[in-house]
Amino acid sequence: MILVLAMMAALWFTGRYLAAPVRLRLGMIGGLWLAVVGLHLALAEGHPLRLATGGSAQVWLALAVAVALVLGYRAALARLRGQVTELAPVSGGAFRPAELDRYARHILLREIGGPGQRKLKDSKVLVIGAGGLGSPALLYLAAAGVGTIGVIDDDSVENSNLQRQIVHTDARIGLPKVASAEVAMRALNPFITVRPYHRRLTGEIAADLFADYDLILDGTDSFDTRYMVNRVAAELGKPLIAAAITQWEGQISLYDPARGGPCFECVFPTRPAPGLVPTCAEAGVAAPLPGIIGAMMAMEAVKHITGAGQGLRGRLMIFDALYGESRVIGVKRREGCAVCGARA
Repeated sequence: MILVLAMMAALWFTGRYLAAPVRLRLGMIGGLWLAVVGLHLALAEGHPLRLATGGSAQVWLALAVAVALVLGYRAALARLRGQVTELAPVSGGAFRPAELDRYARHILLREIGGPGQRKLKDSKVLVIGAGGLGSPALLYLAAAGVGTIGVIDDDSVENSNLQRQIVHTDARIGLPKVASAEVAMRALNPFITVRPYHRRLTGEIAADLFADYDLILDGTDSFDTRYMVNRVAAELGKPLIAAAITQWEGQISLYDPARGGPCFECVFPTRPAPGLVPTCAEAGVAAPLPGIIGAMMAMEAVKHITGAGQGLRGRLMIFDALYGESRVIGVKRREGCAVCGARA
């Protein structure tokens, strides 16, 4: 047995001296091991060659298992160290190697590239509502590499949400929606910062909250909240991407009066009478529709942050899922608007 081990060692160090690849050296040693095991299986018990090489095949099989365990442990340890290195902060806020690989498809796009991905990493986006529209928007903002994502919602996950609110799961029923969304977003992208706010958005806290973000996404289903969000965003000069859905139809636009576009109230100056526009809970909604419109919200956010293409400032997109039609309507600032008319 000692002779065989010496031959294995000779193969290893000779290959190392000749700069042979590790896999080739391991292959030669493995070939010798197979020859020895085959010899033990082929020869009768007590044969001189079997006695000279350990006496039993079980000895070599046990040795192989021990070596495999050691090599497996070392490989797992090296992989774990590599993951820790990838997640470790890099000086100067530079992209980690894992981030460059993750965002490679963005960086390849001429309209985004490295500078655009840097803008995404440095941006802060607040999403109001972690429901039907907020769910896909949050996931795609996280996947796209938006550096800081805030989400505010005072609701908890219910069974009836899961038909369309894809950021949540059955296992997280009863959990605050913002906490459930945080779990999903961090699982998707550990390189981002998530700020969950488990509370109702009110006029008293909106200004202080909005001030810390570059872009606001409103996916709520309350007209009172929509008009309040628009007013505060306009006062602070924050661009607002707002969307709405009902049954089979959705709409989305970028409201940005600080940069020449209309605000939400310019386009919708009069609130609908109570009960005139039913909520999804009252009228129903097709499951994929929030995903389509919510993904559009994330797409418009990425375009706005990176400067890619033409955004929806001054344009209102309406999507009819039932008939597979979409149309874009030009909208403009309205003189006398109670929110932004005085700034026209």
